[in-house]
Amino acid sequence: MKLGLYSVTYLGIWYRGNALTLTELIKTARKLGYDGVEIDGKRPHGNPLDWPANRCKELRSVADGEGIEIHAVAANNDFSCPAAEVREAQVAYVRELVRMTADLGAKHLRLFLAWWGVTLHPKLATYDIMENLWPVVHAKFSAEEIWGWCREALSECSRYASEAGVTLALQNHRPVIKDYHDVLRMVREVDSPHLKVCLDAPLMLDKSAKAMGEAARAVGPLQVLSHFGGEFERRGDGSIRGFERNDGVIGGETNQYYRDFVAAMRGIGYEGYLSYELCHQLPLVDGNTVGIEFAHENAKLAAEFIRQLFNS
Repeated sequence: MKLGLYSVTYLGIWYRGNALTLTELIKTARKLGYDGVEIDGKRPHGNPLDWPANRCKELRSVADGEGIEIHAVAANNDFSCPAAEVREAQVAYVRELVRMTADLGAKHLRLFLAWWGVTLHPKLATYDIMENLWPVVHAKFSAEEIWGWCREALSECSRYASEAGVTLALQNHRPVIKDYHDVLRMVREVDSPHLKVCLDAPLMLDKSAKAMGEAARAVGPLQVLSHFGGEFERRGDGSIRGFERNDGVIGGETNQYYRDFVAAMRGIGYEGYLSYELCHQLPLVDGNTVGIEFAHENAKLAAEFIRQLFNS
């Protein structure tokens, strides 16, 4: 398996301070020991409106020079909106991301079925506003109707991916998708060789070793991309502890279920990327959200932690 750095970590919306440019991101990834980068498909990083073919090729040259692979692009798309014109705009967005992915020489474009979005109100990013609106907007429509809209849009995007030689990776991400069974159902219904799976351990409802193994065997060779997240700290004995933070509260440790997930991926012969992402509201220190140094420290420790699991 290979270690990726997902650029949302340095998008400049979760910590105080500016985003890294993609050139800076690539150099940071090399410095911290990552094998590749995954580019978030929105400003200030990877909105396709900002990345014509010539600029993509220039960035690819930078990455090649640093020995870093641009292995994926990540869409922030929502195919579930009841308004047809919104869904059509989302298809147009993904079609441009497919083109950008190909121009960057990346293999995979990560997709959602549905996504509530991020707001930058009042100062830093939050999921809460749009996440609370999503059920209101969809309240008058059945689950199967919403599913059908998503399938129609994803089928069209799979055709564009086929034309460009790009593989789409459908992530097991809420709100339409509940677990990997839903991902596999959609992949079967779309029935395209250019639609595969992005199974992420943190998004699984059941994080037991048994569930990790069952999910891995179910997706099998369809698995082409994965992510891990959370925060990390070095203990007094030198070991690294991973943990989750929800609504500012430190939750359970991630060490064991990441260990189980990596073992499950190894069991199915997965040799693709596991990309680190820091994409949640971060802690306050003296009343202020932490700065970019917090992202640096966590990206560094995350790389060291996962390398240990890869080598165990």
